Amino acid sequence: MTVTGYLREKILYINLSGEMDECSAQDARAKCDKLIEDNANVRKIIINLSEVAFMDSTGIGFLIGRYKKASRLSVPLLVEKPNFAADKILNLSGIYSLIPKAE
Repeated sequence: MTVTGYLREKILYINLSGEMDECSAQDARAKCDKLIEDNANVRKIIINLSEVAFMDSTGIGFLIGRYKKASRLSVPLLVEKPNFAADKILNLSGIYSLIPKAE
């Protein structure tokens, strides 16, 4: 899992690429948390899932953890561009009630 981020107009964009499973989640968590902590003064955080090839329940836990971190900072978190399979998992889990899709 590759994690990259950039800041534009006080919005932190975090791009995830690769497979989100138990093996890759720990490193991705650490990198995302560092990006969030280093940019705690943003208006919102958008996690781009367009390049996530595979996601299981670990991905749901990963997103909820980043949601909690952003919430403690009073920063809204959104996801964007999940592929069909990831969108189906996220939809079935009900996570969109916590973390909406960016439009």
